[in-house]
Amino acid sequence: MNKILSFFKHYTIFAVTIAVAVTASLLYLFGFISIAKWFVTGYSLIVALKMFIEMVDELRHGAWGVDILAIAAILATNAVGEYWAALVIVLMLTGGEALEDFASKRAQAELTALMERAPKLAHIVKNKKTVDVAIDEVVIGDTVLVLPGEVIPIDGIIIDGSSLVDESSLTGESEPVEKNEDAEVSSGTVNGESPLTLRTLHAAKDSQYAQIVELVKAASDSRAPFVRLADRYAVPFTIISFVIAGIAWYVSGEAIRFAEVLVVATPCPLLLGAPIAMISGMSRAAKHGIIVKSGAVLEQLSRVKSAAFDKTGTLTENQLKVAEIIPAKGVKAVDVLRLAASVEQFSVHMTAKAMVEEAMKQGITLLAINNPEETPGKGIVAFHNNKKVLAGRRNLLSDEGIVESDIPHTSHTATHLAVDGTYYGAVTFSDTVRSNSKSVLTRLKSLGITRLVMVTGDNKGTAEKVAYEVGIDEVHAECLPKDKVKIIQELSPSPTMMTGDGVNDAPVLAVSDVGIAMGARGATAASESADVVILLDDISKAADAVFIAQRTIHVALQSILIGIAISVILMLIAATGLIPAVVGAGLQEVVDVVVIINALRAHGSWGKEDILA
Repeated sequence: MNKILSFFKHYTIFAVTIAVAVTASLLYLFGFISIAKWFVTGYSLIVALKMFIEMVDELRHGAWGVDILAIAAILATNAVGEYWAALVIVLMLTGGEALEDFASKRAQAELTALMERAPKLAHIVKNKKTVDVAIDEVVIGDTVLVLPGEVIPIDGIIIDGSSLVDESSLTGESEPVEKNEDAEVSSGTVNGESPLTLRTLHAAKDSQYAQIVELVKAASDSRAPFVRLADRYAVPFTIISFVIAGIAWYVSGEAIRFAEVLVVATPCPLLLGAPIAMISGMSRAAKHGIIVKSGAVLEQLSRVKSAAFDKTGTLTENQLKVAEIIPAKGVKAVDVLRLAASVEQFSVHMTAKAMVEEAMKQGITLLAINNPEETPGKGIVAFHNNKKVLAGRRNLLSDEGIVESDIPHTSHTATHLAVDGTYYGAVTFSDTVRSNSKSVLTRLKSLGITRLVMVTGDNKGTAEKVAYEVGIDEVHAECLPKDKVKIIQELSPSPTMMTGDGVNDAPVLAVSDVGIAMGARGATAASESADVVILLDDISKAADAVFIAQRTIHVALQSILIGIAISVILMLIAATGLIPAVVGAGLQEVVDVVVIINALRAHGSWGKEDILA
């Protein structure tokens, strides 16, 4: 609501300023020169007073800006009788704010596209009848019919039908994906030419689409803190402006020189260039399936020097597979898998999914499990037939009293089991390195990241093997979430970046300077704690995010410096008396347009050699 009011306020003030200008011009033409002068002077002083109040409020909150230049220019031009120049300055300032709103609205097109497509209704099938209900009324387990061409309203699994599904609104991928029975589909995607019947997996508020909309809102609503960088230039720019104006006045002996210099020193390039570039960069990232939560994140990401990565689902493929089942003496392998899958069916960890899928593949019926409690990074404690079952890492079993010598060491990532204090067996997993992981890490090095680290809770042998394949020399394996946090906190040089995809990664994503969550699907905690969320299951997007950030900050800085350089040149010329105050005010408007056009370059295309490489 505040944004909407601000939007209309800027346009209203600009419209009022135009009305004042037209009215004053008519008064002047009809001979009411004195009235026109006082009319313009009074209005410009009201605007200056408004700016002064806003400036004082910002100073009260610790923000130093460049509004003092604009205020001084308005006061100086009125003081020397150049009231038309004062009016042009006010027109420039209010028009600049309106233009910024327009540019921001254009740049946010991709950021708002998801929210505009939010599904509102669902076709619920009950007693062989289809009833339309509000999306918020859909509950887990409901049967939902999705007609051809409709936006899929909920996260679900297909129980009848097959179709091509357009996932571009979530992933940025233009090619539709074929979905058949038992395949999962996400809310916000678009069904193709055939009807689908789904079983609801999540309530609307917990759906994939709802999570992403919340992320987009966070990105869209955040005021780009990079404006602070413009304010860093404000103090020297203000001092330089007043020095040039003062010298011009002193040398010429004419007070009007002071006003003429300050007119071309008005600060719109600093006020407009940075935020427009930031919004444009965030919008560009969103178009490529990368949600950046704030402008501050872009600034930090552009300076990253150290990068850490989780292994499973980040540097390796998103799916683990069961490699081997190692039963304890007197236990059958099938029983080990049955028990492991039964306990782990309640977990969202990659190893859990692999065990459940393998059990289903073998036609194994899962057991009834009671009171499962998961400790991230360690495993699950549960009960079956009143027997205490442990399923997880070695340290979970040893902490629960299992003799360590009874727990075999494995060369691969493994889930170990124990029943009522007795070791029961293990399930090991194999993983495949993503085909582009090595090239992505090479690209990150070319972007200035000097230290690459793997931080994972997985087996040391497996982690080192993957690290060797992708070109990482530093490996921290078998880490608990708290271990990962400590490693990232001590990582240097800074700023640091952490990329991961699971619940276990949520704490470390939160403490890193920039946390990047892969995929967003099924990892709500990781997505919420991250600064950047990659909607695609594609590690190359991490490098794209760094490139976009660096490009955006480059354009923002360039816009600021271009505006400052042109303003300084105009100030030096104005100091000689060659630029009348009214003309100077108009020239400054041209500078604003140049800065805005340049800032919008952050939203433009960069070519395949730069992004999506």
